[in-house]
Amino acid sequence: MTNGTDDLDFDYDDEEYEEEDASPKQTNSLKWGLAAVVVLAVVALVLVAVVLLGGDPGKGNADGAASSRNAASGVASAEDTGPVSIIITDPSCTAWSSISSNLSNTLSLLGHGKFSERDQSIPATAWTDEQKKEYLAAGQVVRNAAAQTVGLVKLTPHRAMRELYEQFIAYARAFVEHIPTYTARDAALAGTAHSAASALAAICAAANNGSAAARGPLVEAQTTPSKVASPGNPTNPQRYLTGPNSVCGDWKAALDKFGVDTAEWTEIDPSIPGTYWNPQQKAVNLAVGPIMISLANKMQQLGRRSNNPTLQDFAELSAQYRRAFVLALPTYDPTDNYLANAATFLSTTVLGGCASTGTAGG
Repeated sequence: MTNGTDDLDFDYDDEEYEEEDASPKQTNSLKWGLAAVVVLAVVALVLVAVVLLGGDPGKGNADGAASSRNAASGVASAEDTGPVSIIITDPSCTAWSSISSNLSNTLSLLGHGKFSERDQSIPATAWTDEQKKEYLAAGQVVRNAAAQTVGLVKLTPHRAMRELYEQFIAYARAFVEHIPTYTARDAALAGTAHSAASALAAICAAANNGSAAARGPLVEAQTTPSKVASPGNPTNPQRYLTGPNSVCGDWKAALDKFGVDTAEWTEIDPSIPGTYWNPQQKAVNLAVGPIMISLANKMQQLGRRSNNPTLQDFAELSAQYRRAFVLALPTYDPTDNYLANAATFLSTTVLGGCASTGTAGG
């Protein structure tokens, strides 16, 4: 059940994320889409995540807008304007695995291996000299990871993957920029970057292990969006949510309800293949399908109401991965769990983005 090797240093407080082909660790609480993640998302989103986020601080929207006029040049996904769908393969996944693995290994050395266990609520004004040193060192590590990710913004042919890379970079840099004046309120910046990075890992894992190819084609294609986000400046991506959005409150409420409704399901060990479920486990998994479809439909509706193309893409893609997971349940294999992980972390990328604006959703 825990076959990986290195713990990625940007997890939720009580969730584990292990680096093995850049895929999430098979633990009871995380993979299932998870209620706990949903409930803790905005608060714990920081976690080690905190560290994880880096990159050079953005130069501001004005510079970004000016330079984005030529941004589409060299961006493989520039012409991707259709509906988002399950990603069967992506040429950027190998590089992302390398970047995230190096990030994990380097961060794990900080604080004699204890950096991930620090109290995230302590503000910068109360840090000891050692804590300050560790945060600054972590910031440099993540800054480098964000810089390396810029190339993947250009490489991926999928619009939604590009947007996830962009948001990892943007929120990571925003968090690192706040390190000198860090307070617990900055947790949402870290959490959003963490969720984007984790969504990328789960998407790549599902593609690499074949579950995306096996389940994705069974999911009904959605309609083409009326508007899509154009590529920005790959070297200076901007946050997709910088102010209130009307769907944030409903988004959090939907995820909170999902957490409550799937509490029994999250207790089932996801490493057990469907052929080995006992009668109770089988009944719980059959019952959870309609709950997940309801959440997928709700996410999709909210995404379309948001009037934010990137948020809509995350909502639609989360819904599609959730539907793929439901279709997998009758013949469930543990590798299918990455479909649920992708759906979860896409949804918490929105949850964290909402919280980072200081509005409903936090």
